[in-house]
Amino acid sequence: MTGHPGSGPLGAVRYVDEFRDGALADTLSRAIRAEADPGRAYRLMEFCGGHTHAIFRYGLIDLLPGNVTMVHGPGCPVCVLPISRMDQAIQLARDHGVILCTYGDLLRVPGIERDTLLKARAHGADVRMVYSSLDALSLARSHPDREVVFFAIGFETTTPPTAVALLQARAEGLGNFSVHCNHVLTPAAISGLLASARRAEAAGEPGLALDGFVGPAHVSAVIGSRPFERFAFEHRTPVVIAGFEPLDVMQAILMLIRQLNDGRAEVENEYTRVVCRNGNRKAQALMAEVFQLRPAFEWRGLGTLPDSALRLRDGFADFDAERRFALNAPDVADSKACECAAILRGVKKPTECRIFATACTPDNPIGACMVSSEGACAAYYTYGRYRDAAAERVAQPAGT
Repeated sequence: MTGHPGSGPLGAVRYVDEFRDGALADTLSRAIRAEADPGRAYRLMEFCGGHTHAIFRYGLIDLLPGNVTMVHGPGCPVCVLPISRMDQAIQLARDHGVILCTYGDLLRVPGIERDTLLKARAHGADVRMVYSSLDALSLARSHPDREVVFFAIGFETTTPPTAVALLQARAEGLGNFSVHCNHVLTPAAISGLLASARRAEAAGEPGLALDGFVGPAHVSAVIGSRPFERFAFEHRTPVVIAGFEPLDVMQAILMLIRQLNDGRAEVENEYTRVVCRNGNRKAQALMAEVFQLRPAFEWRGLGTLPDSALRLRDGFADFDAERRFALNAPDVADSKACECAAILRGVKKPTECRIFATACTPDNPIGACMVSSEGACAAYYTYGRYRDAAAERVAQPAGT
């Protein structure tokens, strides 16, 4: 699909199973191998953790030629949240007597001294897993004598539901409901990655060289493909928005290779069944009504990025947990043994971390990349940790 329904080998598909069709996968694999120039390397970053898991779950690496390398990006909102923000959530639950509500992955992310929300709950804090911001709103209604805080997290995909909850809370006058906002912005993260690469190149240091991006699916359903156009124009880096099914990803890779071979740098939309150029205008309006840009926000791995996150507007100050409660935000470094920051920047693979799958596992995560269902380390652990070892054994000469 090259930007309109009905084009390309996926144009006629309607059902999920067809996006996993083996014959179509073989056709796309042969097309990629035929069009990838053996005299050049292609380094393509799939920004979103959902794409990383699709690549490993369906074994897409084995369907690509050796000169096409997939680099795993920072598109996991749980992974990019710095320790200081997690510690604020733990403070709220442990020291302020609130009902702290958040999504399940956040319960196991290590804070200071590897403390977690699960450990806080084991010691008596009222921490609850919810499936949506409206679940937290319901708890505020049913517990009018308790402060209920929703620890909100996510890229643009989960931001509109948080806005809806805040608008509803204000309409109902729910004075016991507030939000700790950790919503971050995808285009700003891509800008941070490209700026980091430029700085490394200028300093003569090894950095992240990228030829193109597989753009995020659900985020683009909200913001559209338009915000990614500046990366193609200013950085000459092509972007193809792709769905999460294996054939979506393979078609996007083929489209990127064709752009690079032609010397083009454009934004193309493989995910036309969901994404359009201007996105979901109603969702964008909700976000604009409730949130405004933070001047700066710290990201794990990427450092402090300008205009890269959202906070509540002054009109919603009464519902802002950061204003309502006195919270400390110590600057805490990641564990020296953990390579999560480098993995999020794409400069290292999870298997290059010395504690991967040994000291750090999903049952005992040292870094956030091993916690989330979108984390690169979790993807490698679940689907890929034996693959690299098997490849190394095959590559060894006989008798070694």
